[in-house]
Amino acid sequence: MQIPSKVEQQLRQMADQGGTLNCYVYDTTAMRKKITRLADIMPAGVEIFYAMKANPHAEFLRAAFEAGARGIEIASLGEAEKAVAAGFNPGQLIYTGPGKSPEELLWAVEHGIRTVHIESLTEAHRLNIIASEAGVYQDILLRINANFDIHEAQTTFSGGSKKFGVDEEQLDDVLPQILALEHLNFRGLHVYAASGVLNVDDLLKNCELVFGMAQHIEDEYTGAVCDTIDFGGGFGVDYLERGDDFDPQAYADGLARLIEHYGFGGRTFFLELGRYLAADSGWFCTEILDIKLSRGKKQVICAGGINHFRRPAALAINHPLAVLRMFRAPLFDGQESVRDESVYFGGPLCTGADKLANDIAVEAADIGDIAIFGLAGAYGLSMSNIEFLSHARPEEIIL
Repeated sequence: MQIPSKVEQQLRQMADQGGTLNCYVYDTTAMRKKITRLADIMPAGVEIFYAMKANPHAEFLRAAFEAGARGIEIASLGEAEKAVAAGFNPGQLIYTGPGKSPEELLWAVEHGIRTVHIESLTEAHRLNIIASEAGVYQDILLRINANFDIHEAQTTFSGGSKKFGVDEEQLDDVLPQILALEHLNFRGLHVYAASGVLNVDDLLKNCELVFGMAQHIEDEYTGAVCDTIDFGGGFGVDYLERGDDFDPQAYADGLARLIEHYGFGGRTFFLELGRYLAADSGWFCTEILDIKLSRGKKQVICAGGINHFRRPAALAINHPLAVLRMFRAPLFDGQESVRDESVYFGGPLCTGADKLANDIAVEAADIGDIAIFGLAGAYGLSMSNIEFLSHARPEEIIL
């Protein structure tokens, strides 16, 4: 991984000021460009939403707003409030996720949220009661736990027993009950099979199967029209830097062919993208405090660990890594260093789970250097065990 010049400049400036360096550095230029490009290449009717769970920092929400994202995908009342504070109106929010509380559903109804994505029959009845008491009609999408999955995905959300949505085989039992709820307007489906998919054909197969599901509903249920379909996200990021970048143009072209084939022109299609938009707009930067040899393997210990950057340990993957050399004088003769070897990176926490990188090749590293983990703009600080051991929260720097 190459360290962007302005990131290096920022880190050296901070190092000159003294103190132990441990921070996130953000530059949302890449995110803004991706939102603009997707809006340009996607077929008519496709709307881009930022899935703010990837990074709820105000700078990322501002980037989504200024780059013209159609809205924000939220999964909590806290996210809703942050999105509105960033300039989005409630009508630009789509509310997904299981276990929505009555208070959250009430907020959604009272503020005129665009769509609530129903995850169960219980949730449908709860929302219908709230909407009825408020004297309004709430647009909904029904989330389906499809009976297919994408095997090569980083994370799967369909197939097998899942907490997400209504099982596809239960659809013909559940849907008539939802259609009978007078204060819910059925607008279509939400089917999100997997996350972190790099193979375009896999995601297009998901789209094709969802279109078939929509056709079945419209054939079987008089008056039921799936005029809105949420494919979720799923666009993958090449964390291993193997040159397997997701090709959004190929996806856009394939989706356009499917829309034409099924005669679904004029409908609305949601893409709720988080990781794909945000990942390459952030770097986790943490000072190397110690290096020691343990039974034939070097352990590199940094100021921040999974309390500040949990994702590598949680998903058992290595993020791209670069070491910014600071060339500080050793504390004593014989101090350990790293030279052209594979080593382990971890943080200061009292747990063996505190791993930032496993068996990763490093050209050179010394105590006092800065380890920089790339593609850290998504699922970084907000996903981490921030309170564990009560270390100081890392600073978040905006370039």
